[in-house]
Amino acid sequence: MARPERRLAGIAVSPGVAIGPMFFAAEPQAEVVRQKIQAADITAEASRLEAAILQSRKQLQKLRARLGILPEDSQAEIAPLLDAYLQMVGNSRMVRGARRRVNEGLVSAETAVLDETEAIAEAILAPDEGDMPGRRRRADEVREIGRRLIRNLTRTPFRSFAALPPGAVLVAEALRPSDAALLDPSRLAGVATDEGGADGHTAVMLRALGVPAVLGAAGLSEAGQPGDVVVVDGSAGTVVVSPSPATLAAARRAVTAFTRERQKLAKLRRLPAVTQDEEAVELQANLEIPAELPLIAQSGASGIGLLRSEFLFMNRESLPDEDEQLDTYRGVIEAMQGDPVTIRVLDWGGEKEIEALQSEGLVPEVADTNPALGLRGIRLLLRETALFETQLAAILRAGAFGPVRVLLPMVTTVAEVRAAREVYERVARRLRRRGERLGEQLPPLGIMIETPGAALSADALALEADFFAIGTNDLTMYTLAVDRGESDVAHLYDPLHPAVLRLVQFATEAALRMRMPVSVCGEMAANPKLTGLLMGLGLRSFSMNASAVPRVKLAVRGTTIDECVRFARRVMDQSDPAAIREMVMGAPAG
Repeated sequence: MARPERRLAGIAVSPGVAIGPMFFAAEPQAEVVRQKIQAADITAEASRLEAAILQSRKQLQKLRARLGILPEDSQAEIAPLLDAYLQMVGNSRMVRGARRRVNEGLVSAETAVLDETEAIAEAILAPDEGDMPGRRRRADEVREIGRRLIRNLTRTPFRSFAALPPGAVLVAEALRPSDAALLDPSRLAGVATDEGGADGHTAVMLRALGVPAVLGAAGLSEAGQPGDVVVVDGSAGTVVVSPSPATLAAARRAVTAFTRERQKLAKLRRLPAVTQDEEAVELQANLEIPAELPLIAQSGASGIGLLRSEFLFMNRESLPDEDEQLDTYRGVIEAMQGDPVTIRVLDWGGEKEIEALQSEGLVPEVADTNPALGLRGIRLLLRETALFETQLAAILRAGAFGPVRVLLPMVTTVAEVRAAREVYERVARRLRRRGERLGEQLPPLGIMIETPGAALSADALALEADFFAIGTNDLTMYTLAVDRGESDVAHLYDPLHPAVLRLVQFATEAALRMRMPVSVCGEMAANPKLTGLLMGLGLRSFSMNASAVPRVKLAVRGTTIDECVRFARRVMDQSDPAAIREMVMGAPAG
C-alpha cells in the first residue's frame, strides 16, 4: 500500500526543484565532559590541543584543495568561508584563548575549546540588536571551528557522504557548512533538513553549488524512510514526502520550467539593460570579497556599485597598511577591465567582529556599544583619521588603474561630508608631493543614504557630495525602528512601508535636481518585483548581489519608463503597507 503524501513547509534557500530517493546522513555526536586538570598535566593537555589544531588545519586545507572539482562560481562562493576557517585555526583570538584556559585555567583541552568558543560567540551576539543575521553567521563560524576541534580532540568521526547514491536527495536534521563543502553537486539531486535558515553559511554554500535546497522543514527526518521518493522545491520552500502521482507530475513540469528559465537568464548576460523605450539602466554588483569577481563577470553586471572593504580588516590581528590595500583595490579594478568600481570605506558598526581594530584600541569591545546607534561608519573614521587617511591613500593610488569612486558610510550631516572631503583632499595633496601617480581628477566622493536624517537632509547633502547610494536595508531598519533579526518584531520590517518609499523618493529627487548620480543598493535593488517601482521613482542605477543581475535585467527589458512612472504614482498614493505589498508583489517581474 502506498504511503500517504506528507507535505512540510521549510525555508527556501536554493532555487530549483529536485526529485529523488531520500538518503539520510546522521551526524556522529561528540561527547564532552568539562574537566579540570592538575598543573602536572598542562604540558600533555596543551600538546593534545596543538595536535587538534594542526589536524583541523590539515582537514580544512584538504577541503580547500577539493574545491577545484567545482564550477568556478561555486569556488568563488565557498572558498572565502574555508579561508576564514583556516585563519581561525591559526593564531586567532579563539586559539589563543583556548591555550590560555589550558595553561592558566587548568582545564582540559575540550573544556578550554568549549568555553572559549561560547565566550566569543556570546560576545558577538550581545547586545541583542543591530545586524543580527550577520552576527549569527559570525557566531556560527566560531562554533563551527570549535566543533571541529572537539571532534579531533575526542576522535569523533565526521559525517560521511561516500554512500550517497547518484540522484538522491540528502536529508539530515542539520547540515554544517563544512558538510556542504564535501557535497558533489553532479551526484546530488537536492538537500532538505529539519533545521537551518536562509541567512547561514550552509545556505550560502548550497546556493553556490546550485543544488535545490530547503532548510528548516521541521519533522522531516521522521516523515519518511530511506529510499522514499521526496520532492524538494527550493523556490517555494516546500518538501513533499511520498508525493502523489499528481504532485510528482507537477514537480517534473516544474523541473522543466526551471531549466528553461535558467537558460533564458543565461542568454541575457551580453544583452544591455535597456527598457522597451530605450532607456538605459545601470546594473552593478556588490562585492564582499575579491573571490566573488568570477560571479560578477558571469552575471553581466556593468561594474561594482558597492565594494564592501571590511574583508580587508577582518580575521587578522593587525591593520592592513597602504600598500596591502592598494594591491587589493588594484586587483579588483583591473579585473573589472574598465568598468567602474565604487569602494565603500571601512564601515565598522560594532556588530562586526574586527579584532585588529580592537587590538589597536580604536574601537570598544562589541558588547560595550550599541551597534546600530553607536560609533559606526564615518563617525569612527573622522575620529581615527590615521585609519581613514591610510585607506583613502590606497584608493586614490588605485584610481590610476581604472575608474573608481569613494563611498562614505553612515553619513548624517553636512559637516561630516565637509570634514571627510577635507581629509580626502589633504591625502591627495600629500600623495602628489610624494610623487605618486594619481588620476587627473580625484575620484568622486559620495555618501550612503541609510538613515531618515540623511534622506530628509538630501537637498543639503547633495550640495556637498558627488553622488548618492541609497542603502535600503539600514534605511528600513532605522525608519521603522525594527531589527529584522528579532523574531518578535521581524514582521514589522517592511521596505515597502510608505515611510521608507517616501524617503527613497525624497533622496532620489534631491539628487536628480542637482543632476547628480544616485543609485540604490540593498535587497530592494535585487528584487525584480520592485524594479519597476524604483525606476518609476527616478532611479536608473542599481547595485545588488551578482546572482540577482539577470532577473533584474529581465525586469528592466520587459517594461517602459512610462509604465514604471504610472505604477509608481499609484503606489505612492497608498498609505497602507499591505495594499502596497499586494500591488507590488502581484505585479509581473518583467
